[in-house]
Amino acid sequence: MILSKNQEIELSVEALSSEGSGVGHLDGMAVFVQGGVPGDRLLVHIIKVKKTYAVAKIVRVITPSAVRTPTDCPVFPRCGGCAYRNMRYETELQEKKRRVEDAFLRLAHLPMSCETILAPRDPDHYRNKAQYPVTLENGEVRIGFYAPHSHRVIPCTDCRLEPVEFGEILEIFRAFLTEFRISIYDSDSGAGLVRHMYLRKGFQSGEIMVCVVLNGETLPHAEVLIQRLTQANPHIKSIVLNHNRARTNVILGADCTVLWGSMYITDELCGVQVRLSPLSFYQVHHDMAEALYRKAAEFAALSGCETVLDLYCGTGTIGLSMARAAKHVLGVEIVPEAVADAKSNAARNGIDNAEFFCGDAKAAAERFRREGIAPDVVLLDPPRKGCEEVVLKTVAEMQPQKIVYISCDPATLARDAARLAEYGYTPRRLCAADLFPRTKHVECVALMSRDKE
Repeated sequence: MILSKNQEIELSVEALSSEGSGVGHLDGMAVFVQGGVPGDRLLVHIIKVKKTYAVAKIVRVITPSAVRTPTDCPVFPRCGGCAYRNMRYETELQEKKRRVEDAFLRLAHLPMSCETILAPRDPDHYRNKAQYPVTLENGEVRIGFYAPHSHRVIPCTDCRLEPVEFGEILEIFRAFLTEFRISIYDSDSGAGLVRHMYLRKGFQSGEIMVCVVLNGETLPHAEVLIQRLTQANPHIKSIVLNHNRARTNVILGADCTVLWGSMYITDELCGVQVRLSPLSFYQVHHDMAEALYRKAAEFAALSGCETVLDLYCGTGTIGLSMARAAKHVLGVEIVPEAVADAKSNAARNGIDNAEFFCGDAKAAAERFRREGIAPDVVLLDPPRKGCEEVVLKTVAEMQPQKIVYISCDPATLARDAARLAEYGYTPRRLCAADLFPRTKHVECVALMSRDKE
């Protein structure tokens, strides 16, 4: 059968794509359908046809999968945050573990089995950070999340992935904006003041940061907002303005000012006290970040004699969590605020065998190689795009005994593992970790060690 747009067909869902869509086949052509669950029999409407695949939407579930569950969120899947809120969590974990293994086999031609997939006891209310666009529609202030591939805001102040306190803060903020008729930013014209609300919580400390992103310098009637927020929630320790006047989709600007309290909140991760500014990188799932970093430490198997190079170190949490088991830790991060936080975190924890440098990972790795610094273990935790080829080459030239690679994208990890294998580093162990339950994302960590000559 030749598929065409607006055609309706019956489809059996066989698997899930890396983007979380159900996948079925008709006469050998893959059909992707959002919200499809493996085992479903669906009536679908074709909305796009390409040479090798088609995209469809569900018209009706003919026979539901045995693992399909009722949706427990009124905005799923319109907000685009969750991909798997319509199936059993155990099935989601199995699919994510399979995806990591499949990436190594299909992309790197390295048959690796995940030792396990680390998972939380509760897949809800885990995010310690959330960014909410603010918009004005028909005279009503809306706060929520962008619908997929759009700038249309789906109102949501009670997301099941966020702490309950976040919703309460958002409702206070929305009422404040409405009462005082404070202008809302319009991305088309560039006019208006309030762009986003950005919230952070230290899950160990309980401290909360409220950050209002402005297309300007000051927030009218700020003293009223401060009073209402601090009276409603005594755990709020920081109320900050972030200034972003750029006509851009980037949420945060480079400059922040304190409105009330401190510029920072604190938390504890893997026994390390950390200081978090509005611009600091910090894993959004506290408990699962601890589990992931413990696994990375297990892979590193430090004895106290090693020099550890932590590239892409952020606020230093991974390197600092291993510092007491290492001889020396060197951390590199390109964001100056994160480096300042890393140095502060080392000092506040009494860790004197860790140094942090601001710079690009590529340039720093090359500099250390030229200076003859020979790390025994290299920690890699790059952005989603993975490591540049020159970074991997330079790391390999340092000849560390082990490379521990943490990744938020199994595909780029598999690609980089194949590159490192060419330089003589063989993947030895692999583990998946569900830091983002109910979403399409999965983290993983791999151990690669140098082949004996």
